[in-house]
Amino acid sequence: MGAERVDAIIVGAGLAGSAAAWAMARRGRSVAVLEAFAPGHRRGSSHGSARIFRRAYPDPLYVRLTGDADRRWRELEDEAGEELVLRTGELDYGPTREAEKMYGILSEFGVPAELMPAAAAAERWPGMAFGAGPVLFHPDAGVLDPERTMTAMQRLAAAAGAQINYQTAVVHLSATPDGAVVDASDRSWRAPVVIVAAGPWLEPLLGDQVRLPPLVVTQQQALHFAPLTPDWNGGNGSTPAPAFIFHSPEIPVYGLLAGRDGEVPGAIKMGEHGQGTVTTGDGRDGIVDPVARARISAFVAHRLPGLDPAPVGELTCMYTSTPGEDFLLDRHGPFVVCSACSGHGAKFAPLTGEIAADLACGGASPDRRFTLAAYGLS
Repeated sequence: MGAERVDAIIVGAGLAGSAAAWAMARRGRSVAVLEAFAPGHRRGSSHGSARIFRRAYPDPLYVRLTGDADRRWRELEDEAGEELVLRTGELDYGPTREAEKMYGILSEFGVPAELMPAAAAAERWPGMAFGAGPVLFHPDAGVLDPERTMTAMQRLAAAAGAQINYQTAVVHLSATPDGAVVDASDRSWRAPVVIVAAGPWLEPLLGDQVRLPPLVVTQQQALHFAPLTPDWNGGNGSTPAPAFIFHSPEIPVYGLLAGRDGEVPGAIKMGEHGQGTVTTGDGRDGIVDPVARARISAFVAHRLPGLDPAPVGELTCMYTSTPGEDFLLDRHGPFVVCSACSGHGAKFAPLTGEIAADLACGGASPDRRFTLAAYGLS
């Protein structure tokens, strides 16, 4: 049997791949999405019910892009007819004093934000201990739901004609004179362009076709902690707990409402950014590092008196990181390289899909930092 022809093939149905499918299908392109695992699987980087959406970055490029992403999120919610981002606001604080730098950048972009003394923050959120430095709060931040988002984007893409093929593992892809061929175990597809959004499997699938920069796959862990009172964050029971990032020169720590995965109502998901065990997509063992568990629990006991420091649940996921933690969004021949992770890619998902679709349709990457040329590759 010959290869099925479509306008675009998308490898991977995580957040980035689902967003690319939605974007391409809206442009009237025929799309085949190939996902190795079953719906709802937790093998990659996009599962679960909680990731942070935030505008605060110490880098103007990402602040600008979060504004573009925010507009895409609202557009997606309108089209899907459901709320996908719960706006809780976010607190940034810690000894690195990133809060002051980010406040300045947010102000330049017109993003609502407050910079307050730690004592004022402690009065407003008495379940948290902030230390001595200033505290940044920006209300546009919140918690996005990855699984509901992927379901919504795939539903919209399918309604526009996209094929969503689960349990369809790609075994080989290759360039041809007029595009590329992608082979699964029992079927093949041919298209002018292939968007590879395979997370930790990107390099094994694409590395013999495209020269890639070093991509490090790590297994990360997060823990869930129960609030000691319903209003632990200083609200009256109706105010959701804000997301937060403790910026430390040693190990940055983040927290956010855990959503459906949290085991108990109001549970907070917490983890350390960038502190993971090097692994591969197929080699991950799913075992939480006991040293990391102890560190995070100690952080809760010391800095979050409103939470029980004994975790009620835990999970693992994966980061696929570039050397500088920038994204890799570029095209080489018929292949669009879509690696928008490095531990902070979820919040950009709808925008990432548009960027991948732009690249697939002949456009350019939104910034040189995201290109292969930035690493001396082409």
